[in-house]
Amino acid sequence: MPPRKARSTTKKAAPAKKRASTTAAAKGKSRSKTKDGGDRLDEYAAKRDFSKTPEPSGRGGPPAARGNRFVVQRHRARRLHYDFRLEMGGVLASWAVPKGLSLDPAARRLGVHVEDHPVEYFDFEGVIPKGEYGGGDVIVWDWGTYEAVHADDPVKAVADGELHVDLYGEKLRGRFVLIRRGEDRSGKEQWLVFHKRDEHAVAAWDAEDHPRSVRSGRTNDEVAASRDAVWHGDAPAETARVDFSTSRDDIARLDALGDQGTWEFDGVELRLTNLDKVLFPPRARGEEPLTKRDLIRYYATVAPVMLPYLEGRPLNMHRYPNGVGKPGFWHKEVPSHAPEWITRWHNDEADEGETEWYIVADRPATLAWLANFGAIELHAWTSRIPDVHDPTYALIDVDPGETTTWEDVVTLTRLYRTALGHLAVFGAPKLTGQRGVQVWVPIEPGPTFTDTRRWVEEISRAIGRTVPKLVSWKWEKRGREGLARLDYTQNAINKTLVAPYSVRPSPGAPVSMPIRWEELDDPELRSDRWTIRDAGARLVEVGDLFTPVLSNHQSLPPVDV
Repeated sequence: MPPRKARSTTKKAAPAKKRASTTAAAKGKSRSKTKDGGDRLDEYAAKRDFSKTPEPSGRGGPPAARGNRFVVQRHRARRLHYDFRLEMGGVLASWAVPKGLSLDPAARRLGVHVEDHPVEYFDFEGVIPKGEYGGGDVIVWDWGTYEAVHADDPVKAVADGELHVDLYGEKLRGRFVLIRRGEDRSGKEQWLVFHKRDEHAVAAWDAEDHPRSVRSGRTNDEVAASRDAVWHGDAPAETARVDFSTSRDDIARLDALGDQGTWEFDGVELRLTNLDKVLFPPRARGEEPLTKRDLIRYYATVAPVMLPYLEGRPLNMHRYPNGVGKPGFWHKEVPSHAPEWITRWHNDEADEGETEWYIVADRPATLAWLANFGAIELHAWTSRIPDVHDPTYALIDVDPGETTTWEDVVTLTRLYRTALGHLAVFGAPKLTGQRGVQVWVPIEPGPTFTDTRRWVEEISRAIGRTVPKLVSWKWEKRGREGLARLDYTQNAINKTLVAPYSVRPSPGAPVSMPIRWEELDDPELRSDRWTIRDAGARLVEVGDLFTPVLSNHQSLPPVDV
């Protein structure tokens, strides 16, 4: 099998038209009603038993106004089809397209208009149990935003039977047309779906030639074979419960190995070495040290939750092959002995002496291989391939100094929460796993790194003026007199922050853990509160709190704090 190569920056997608910040359907927070006054999700709910299917119920209250997203899910149920969904009217309007959408204007596809789905379904990927409605495996085949064309209200356009949209996805781009052609014998609406002839059109383009998920990098086969992360019952997407039980057989085989051996995992054979080498000394009396086997076990187990924050992004590794008691070093270049199945990305803009080939972590086996390689910390770029000059987050980093107390860190983080609330901007807080806190602000495409750096700096300067005795703006640590730095400079290409759920190089193996804002009030909270010993239990209890940063894209308003 040849190595999987991610797309390079040299072949950039044609510039997209300006994204619509909102559509008429996104301006309100409540769902629109059916013609007879019923809820648009009544038909969806009637077809499903939410005590058996991992699909979201959508009954958690009115959805927040998020905007104009689209998603395509490749769904292997009784028959293979692609579910094309457009966010409008507080739901996902949905069409089942048996052959999938195409960029080829000559390809006219049939689309069956099916029941609306809840907006929580946007990033659903997993296995619907056999015997349940739609039973089969589902991947997020493509996602992005859309702009309705020739229509102020897409809900009305669908009701009228014709909708034109410009898609800004990772696979699908350009103008698509949906036209109602009538009903079949069962009364289901039959629609024609096709791509217009524009700069994004590609002759003979077939969805089946692009089988991997944009969310996890996995295929339907891989999702079906490894049901590691599923939603449970009515848990909304942002607090999706995680079930690790189906990976126990894999972990049992890992634990059965001696100090070295071959582990079959995620469809490949991994040659593991020095499994009993101690990498992390204990941090509490009576606690056992942690070994390389423990590190591999953790990354293999947490992979379904962690991979969405790594896939499609070049990776920087902080390696400690001799344990965290010895100096570590940064590693970026793909080593010559890396297996062929690991995805690589070539940086065509690299100058002489700079890293050219980066690893892209897009499957559980890659995380396990990296752990065996001694890569303890994982830092993904904050931009995606191929558009590596376009940030996907604005990053806030509260970096404590030597004299900064945890109470000081909490004070600064609360001020960021207040500032973001004042600006009506969503930000997700995350413990660094060492002493600090970070806040990730997901953004819509458009701003440059210069824009995000300036935006975060303006907020940070305002906070610094509020508590000047806690903050230093000196670049070097020795010049900060032990004060905290509000580091906005991380908003730059190839500058990274530690990934959610990444391990940190300290005794006890602490983890960079997402939190709720209200947890800042917990007197027992510390940045290194969770380790690889209890991170899994934390995820089972509260779910993946960071999920909204994957889809809650926002514009950055002017700073007036």
